[in-house]
Amino acid sequence: MTATTSNTKGVPAAAIAMVGWAASGVIAKGITELGALAVVFWRMWIYAVIVLLFLKLRGTPLRRDSLRVSWRGGISLGADIMLFFSAVRLTTVANATVIGSCQPLIMLLIAGRLFGERPKRHHWFLALVAICGVAIVMFGSTGVQGWSPKGDLLAVAVVAAWTGYFVFSKLSSRQIESSQYTGATALICALFATPFALASGQVFTMPSSNAWVWLVVLSIGPGFTSHMLMNWSLSRIPAWLGSTLTLAIPVTATVMAWIFLGEEVAALQFAGMAVVLVTLGVIVLSQSKTANNTSP
Repeated sequence: MTATTSNTKGVPAAAIAMVGWAASGVIAKGITELGALAVVFWRMWIYAVIVLLFLKLRGTPLRRDSLRVSWRGGISLGADIMLFFSAVRLTTVANATVIGSCQPLIMLLIAGRLFGERPKRHHWFLALVAICGVAIVMFGSTGVQGWSPKGDLLAVAVVAAWTGYFVFSKLSSRQIESSQYTGATALICALFATPFALASGQVFTMPSSNAWVWLVVLSIGPGFTSHMLMNWSLSRIPAWLGSTLTLAIPVTATVMAWIFLGEEVAALQFAGMAVVLVTLGVIVLSQSKTANNTSP
């Protein structure tokens, strides 16, 4: 498979995954009858069962060696989801997703050492411009109803966990198939989140029928579909590019929260979103042009 073909398939798959992940915070915040850790508990176990059944039905059941390779990614994913779902309950969806999206800068710093990827100078510049756009969205919401500094601090911790998940996902692609990694991390994540959920006492309140519907949607869409697509795409596009594409999440999530949750969005935030989207478009087009020039 040529670099051009890989990018052609990998970038759209990653973009679809972004939309699903953007929706996850909105859906989680909308399930108001359950605590954040209860949402994580039910979401992750439903998600794990779906992925394991999918692997079984396609004749590739989860292997033990996949669990060995994937345990670090599973723990990182569990920490990321617990911190993020807790953050969106305390602050705005815009702030929680915006702060978490600062992860691409870390990926640019470590991509060369870990993966041998060498982003060009203009990639650095464009990533910094996109992060500035993200900062505009963040500071534009200061003082807006629903904003909380405590939630913002939790979102800062999300950055570390999210970076770990990306790194371990890319490393795992050298040893196991993306579907095996998705299944293994789903099970490990569910196991990791369970004691925290039990200790909180939130899981002892059973969800209503309406909540069950949204938990299943959360598990199939942002869970199963998005993780399958992103893990598959990371074996076809550079890790730094996949990471940079996640900057679309706060923009998409903010618009969704504005439409479906009625969260207030300032004019300055829309300006920041425009900066992020335009910059991302330039990065993707630049990467596609580079792939075309280097393909045989």
